[in-house]
Amino acid sequence: MRRMSVFPQHGRALGNLGLSANEIQQEVENKTSELVSDLVNLSARARFQAIRSLPMAFDERKRMRNRVNSVKHSKTIIPANCRQQVSRSFRRFRAGLASAHRYLTIWHDTLKDIGGRFGTSVLSYFLFLKWLLKFNLFSLIINFCFITIPQIVHAPNISSVTGFRGLELLTGVGHFNQTVLYYGGYNGEVIASKPVYNMQLAYFFTIAAYLVLCGVSLIYSMSRSFQKNFVLETGPVSGGAWRLLCSWDFSVVNEKAIQYNKNNLAVQLKESLSERLQEKDKMSLSDRIKHLSLNILAWLISLGLAVGCSAGIYFLGTDQELAFSFNHNPNDLTAEASTLLLPVVVSLINLIVPLLYSLISKMESYSNPRAKIYIIIVRNIVLKMSILGILCSYWLNIVPEKVSCWESFVGQSVYRLLIFDFIFCLFGIFYGEFLLNVIGTTCIQSLGVPEFDIARNVLDLIYAQTLAWIGIYFSPLLPVIQVLKLFIIFYLKKISLSMNCQPPKHSGRAAQIQTVFIALLFFPSFVGALSMVSFTVWSLKPSDECGPFQGLDTPFHTIFNWTASIQGPPETNWVWWIFENVLRSELFYYLISLIILVITYFLWQITQGRKQLIKILRQQIVNEGKDKAFLLNKMQNLQKQRRESVSYSPQDYDQTPHFNPNWMNTLPLDM
Repeated sequence: MRRMSVFPQHGRALGNLGLSANEIQQEVENKTSELVSDLVNLSARARFQAIRSLPMAFDERKRMRNRVNSVKHSKTIIPANCRQQVSRSFRRFRAGLASAHRYLTIWHDTLKDIGGRFGTSVLSYFLFLKWLLKFNLFSLIINFCFITIPQIVHAPNISSVTGFRGLELLTGVGHFNQTVLYYGGYNGEVIASKPVYNMQLAYFFTIAAYLVLCGVSLIYSMSRSFQKNFVLETGPVSGGAWRLLCSWDFSVVNEKAIQYNKNNLAVQLKESLSERLQEKDKMSLSDRIKHLSLNILAWLISLGLAVGCSAGIYFLGTDQELAFSFNHNPNDLTAEASTLLLPVVVSLINLIVPLLYSLISKMESYSNPRAKIYIIIVRNIVLKMSILGILCSYWLNIVPEKVSCWESFVGQSVYRLLIFDFIFCLFGIFYGEFLLNVIGTTCIQSLGVPEFDIARNVLDLIYAQTLAWIGIYFSPLLPVIQVLKLFIIFYLKKISLSMNCQPPKHSGRAAQIQTVFIALLFFPSFVGALSMVSFTVWSLKPSDECGPFQGLDTPFHTIFNWTASIQGPPETNWVWWIFENVLRSELFYYLISLIILVITYFLWQITQGRKQLIKILRQQIVNEGKDKAFLLNKMQNLQKQRRESVSYSPQDYDQTPHFNPNWMNTLPLDM
């Protein structure tokens, strides 16, 4: 672009060229038109900078800008007013979508309020609950659409329905026994439609797809959380300076919560300093032996409690009169009520034994709060998974031999466990939080307001979700119970948190174990439930009197029957070939496992290389700091030496006057 100036080049005045006033005005107008055309072709940002840099007065630049804008708008097809209206409409539409998304997002404002009043550590529990709610909503939608609706509309499998007596809401039997709530309410008929709808394939693939998607989502969430909470927060950034300067939760706006966060920050700094002191201070041999003895004793007591509770559950579950009396006499209310004994005992164990574990941990007197939290979590997981393992072994080994429609029996047992887990959760909210708050604020004020136990509440959610995953095959509509349960628990916990609890003192430590909670949800919770469902599908013979897979050796044989049916038509031979030569081949799974191991090894090597690079870069930062400190010390020493060299010191001066004979040469020349 030519030089942006309305004056001619070489700086000569137009009047000296022998031009008249009209010619001069015409020349200026031509130069101005050329400048306007050049400015119109520029981008908006470049045009603004060019007009701003013109050697003109402010009013002249303003007129130039208006002229350029008028020429620019005259070249556009759409008028300026129309374009402004369209742009304004799009902005309003975008704002409306954002507002609608905020209103459609479940618990959006409620979660912001919880985070603002109690901090992100307490908020993590409610976000975890919301995450589990999405799992169960997804399961409910796909099960209801692909399994329940076709069964209800086309082929209802209801032989006899018992009248509703009310006790079914607790026991899950009676009126619910022949409904689509359980496995026995479905059959394996092929619905005559275009195309045909195979209920066996729908039941099998719907449950399989849901479990696969849950596994993928858990692995992805676990990896992201591990990267965020372990990889990115290791090293110097997790020290005291980072915690003091960069860890403040700016989402908190409540004054009381701000004071809690200040106290929590002080506690975290004390913990960090105590951990550093513990690394330096070494225990004596006698103290080590005493501490180790207490740990061994505590673990023996904890494992003894877990083994004793599991043995009691096993003997209670295998009691013939209590377990199977209702199956032989469905109209006996006493026998129906006796089925509630096992879930009541399991729920009592899950409520009382964790409190005993907390007392045992106080006996050990751990100086590191994080280690104490981890050990309590491990002990609770061992207890809960031991009980679930005993129940699964009982359901898969004993029940199929005793009950004709054993899948529905297992679904009813899981239903009762979920219902009573919810009831005892309500008891825990009332007796464990409300009464403790009343006692701590009125009777024994030294106890104070109870803290919101994030670890225990999250473990309760993991236990309930494990039951939901175990029962998904035996009761396809079990997610309905879990969704309602999570909805009610969310609001009750929110109210109890606002009225009865305070944020935990070790909130920073509790927030750091969020990755551990997701890992525990994946293993052993999801992996254990997936193993039980897989064993049921691949190894156990289904009931001959109920269910979609009756008459088959295993439920997985429905895939064999399907591939055999599509072997005939030429256009489906490729499906049969893939199933027979790829999916049923051990070599295929061996190669897949080998590829996964190789990829895992390469990713592990990349991770190790990045860790080494980060370590080298951090060492370089430390060395740079040392170099700067060395240079600063060197500069300070030089400055100190220079000041000492030029400082005043008494000297002998020569008082004799001197005469310059060339004084005339020092005078200015123009004198």
